[in-house]
Amino acid sequence: MALALVLCGTFVALVLLALFVFGLRRRLIQRSGGTFDCSLRWDVPKDESEDPSGKGWSYGVARYSGDRVEWFRVFSYAPRPRRMLDREAVEVLQRRTPRGEEELALLSDALVLTCLLRGTRVELAMSEDALTGFLAWLEAAPPGQRVNVA
Repeated sequence: MALALVLCGTFVALVLLALFVFGLRRRLIQRSGGTFDCSLRWDVPKDESEDPSGKGWSYGVARYSGDRVEWFRVFSYAPRPRRMLDREAVEVLQRRTPRGEEELALLSDALVLTCLLRGTRVELAMSEDALTGFLAWLEAAPPGQRVNVA
């Protein structure tokens, strides 16, 4: 009986520690400011963006960091960003509302932005306010940088 209580107590302590570290990571990402909720779908086939299935989306947090946006998966313990989007490499192709099964996979107020990043089709889903900020960040590139915002 005592062994069962010790094992249960250890299990609960480990779960609480894991949740604490998870929350701490989120705080550390957000402490420098300039963060926004952003779902990402990487390497989207051209035909998939015309008829989306809702598969492949990952929920995350994006953070502005100079001339790049760093994207972190929400459900991860990794301290480094999973993806980095350099301002000069992002080319906006289209903006749309979620369709079909995407409405279930994304946050309720999300808009989808289809971009080309060094030949790779990327879709970002974010709120309208975050989208306005992201497009303004793209347009605010230093003189001489090529910017393509649809």
